[in-house]
Formats: sequence, structure tokens, C-alpha cells
Amino acid sequence: MNATHDLERLRFNMIEQQIRPWDVLDFEILDLLGQVRREDYVPKAHRGLAFFDMEIPLEGATRREPGQCMLSPKVEARMLQDLHVKKHETVLEIGTGSGFMAALLAHRAAQVLTLEIDAGLAAVAAENLRRNGVNNVEVRNADGAVPLASGPTFDVIVLSGSVARLPQGLMGSLKMGGRLAAIVGDEPMMRAHFVTRVGEGKWDILQPWDTVAPRLLNFPAPSRFAF
Repeated sequence: MNATHDLERLRFNMIEQQIRPWDVLDFEILDLLGQVRREDYVPKAHRGLAFFDMEIPLEGATRREPGQCMLSPKVEARMLQDLHVKKHETVLEIGTGSGFMAALLAHRAAQVLTLEIDAGLAAVAAENLRRNGVNNVEVRNADGAVPLASGPTFDVIVLSGSVARLPQGLMGSLKMGGRLAAIVGDEPMMRAHFVTRVGEGKWDILQPWDTVAPRLLNFPAPSRFAF
């Protein structure tokens, strides 16, 4: 009983002290963060850090790449809020990690396809989602940087990691009115980009906040010497 009480206190503090101050004020999002158990998606070795304002290293990877981690709670929450996902929409996530962001998206959307380049992490995420009863997510072991076959289009695309520049190929996979969220740029400062497809080859782009996030693998980086 005490352990449960402690977890709920930590969850409450995470929401009130980290997430709300980051302008996450949508009551439905805050309620969702209170319901979806973040600790169930954190590797056992780091479970004590589940509610801290930090990125958490992931375990179970097939290959060792730098930056394999869960994003901080406030970044996940703000991206979720600013995307305004609706119940009838389909979502593509690039970078499944532990499956936590996919679980949050699943509660907001009709269907989520999430791509994870590492086979080991994809298996862990699929098991996390299954164990928590999340049935409308497909975890696929695939490279999100590889252009999608023509056909599937999405209402929402989320990049759970950073890229050097906006991925034009993924932007083309948005339905009309669809939104893409990506953290773009280089350290020490990156900007969240929210792209809305408003016409054929036309985009509305907002850059409402700054953060830093680990790189997603295989997305192109422009030459630092280009002028």
C-alpha cells in the first residue's frame, strides 16, 4: 500500500512540477499522464527514475547505439498536447523506444504504427504494450528514415528523437490537414517543429519551443560546411 502511495505521489509531482510548468495545461492530457503508468515502460534497472525530469537509458537493444533512451516526461507531454490527436486519426511514430509514447498516442488515436530500428527494443516495446493492454498499436522493426512505400498516409507523424532537418519524405506521407512533430537542429539548442499540410506542396510550420533530444538514426544531416 505504501509503495503504491509513493508511486502515485511521484506521478502527481511529475505532472505538477515538471509538466504543467512546461505549458501542458490540457486537462485530458494531464489526466492521461495520470492513468498511463510510465513506470511500466521503464527498464527495471532505472525504474526508480521513472518520474524524474531526465532521459532514461533503454535496455534490450540488439545493437549498441548512442542515445537510445526515453525522452523526458515534459517533452513527451508537450508534443502530445501540441499535436491535438483526435480519436478517428491514424498515427505514425518513428522511434518506438520502450513503447510509452506509443501508448499515450494510442489512447488519443484510432490506430498507431510505430517503427523501431532496433529489433531488441521493438520486441521489448511490443511486450510492454501487450502487457498493459494497448491493442491499437503495431510495433514494426523498421528504419523510419527509409521512405515509406507509396500508399499509406497518416493524420499524425511523431518523431520521438531529433533530426538535423525536417524529413521531406515523411512530410509527404501526411494527409491533407495532417500534422508532423519533430525536434530539429543541433546541440546545444534544437527547436520543436509542428508541420501541418495545408495544400499540395504547402506547409504551415510552427516552432513553439526549444529542447534537446538524442538523434534518430540514419536521417540525413546537412554538411556543416555548406553555405
